[in-house]
Amino acid sequence: MKTASIAQVKARLDSYLKDRDATPMVVTRNGKPVAVLLAVNDDGDVKGLLASKPRKLAEILEAADRRIDEGAGIPHDEFWQRVEASQRSRKANGKKRPAKR
Repeated sequence: MKTASIAQVKARLDSYLKDRDATPMVVTRNGKPVAVLLAVNDDGDVKGLLASKPRKLAEILEAADRRIDEGAGIPHDEFWQRVEASQRSRKANGKKRPAKR
């Protein structure tokens, strides 16, 4: 299994995502594992992963899928525009990211 720091993943994320045959990659912060980057080739992969995840995560993702199916989703570009606007607003107001629970 490969290992990469958050900085390395940020710098090369596009190439990691294009490498569909890649083995899972452990993402580290200060040398400690914080996430795993795993290639997904089809919906079956996603469903298999969800089956092994905590029920709460599966419920959140299922609710999101329902909202999208009902037309409540937003286009990809609009999502990222909102994220960037939120980040600019926080910086302008001197606010930090919300604390993790």
